[in-house]
Amino acid sequence: MTGRADASWPWPPVLAVPIVVGLLLLVVPMAALVGKVEWASLGADIASPEALSALGLSLGTALLATAICLLLGAPLAIAIARAGDRTAAWLRAIVTIPLVLPPLVDGVALLALLGRDGPLGRVLAVWGVEVPFTTSAVVLAQTFVSLPFLVLAIEGTVRARGIALERTAASLGAPPWTVLLRVTLPLAAPGLLAGTTLCFARALGEFGATAIFAGNAPGVTRTMPLAIYTAFHGTGATQATAIALSLLLLVSAIAVLLLARAWRPGAMTGSVR
Repeated sequence: MTGRADASWPWPPVLAVPIVVGLLLLVVPMAALVGKVEWASLGADIASPEALSALGLSLGTALLATAICLLLGAPLAIAIARAGDRTAAWLRAIVTIPLVLPPLVDGVALLALLGRDGPLGRVLAVWGVEVPFTTSAVVLAQTFVSLPFLVLAIEGTVRARGIALERTAASLGAPPWTVLLRVTLPLAAPGLLAGTTLCFARALGEFGATAIFAGNAPGVTRTMPLAIYTAFHGTGATQATAIALSLLLLVSAIAVLLLARAWRPGAMTGSVR
């Protein structure tokens, strides 16, 4: 089956109204953002010390969070894909929880665990380790909210590919690590790459959990979303810089989505699976 629309489908013309309104609702605010950009000073706004600090912190923490998500999420995704239906449903529900909770609640949950009065926070305090309101807290918050994107993308790809090739490799004497590295992961590559790009984009744009769990300290926890929020409340970077950073995040999101689509299974042929 191809991805082309079926011309014989009885299309109710009245549906054109909500379709157009819905598209406008999505596109017009982004267009308005682009219209607010001061193009003459765009380079200087992005190169301001406040913007560079937020940009560098965002990129560094998002890359580290993505690496952690890969390390933890790929095995978890494969385990869910190969689990029985009931077990997979429970595991998938657990993984999805950070997606359906408001990000502020994610931050409160992390603070409840790792804060001074949290069970793990008290244990770490004995060793002189404090996680909240540090750069490590930024990475942990980004990892917590981004992990589901990676897991669900990989799990869906691995499950769709089936287990036949892995069973064949095992029956021919391939050890488990060889099956994983030579069969499972190559088959999961489209989901792995798409999930990684979506995970990075989510980490880059994370705001709510970071604000609660990591705070908003310049150069320590003030990422691009927090710098934008701070600027529009009259402190830190100027609003021109905030709009420039918003544009940068918008461009990054579009690029990531296009990259994720390019690596989607069947994207090159337009097939629908």
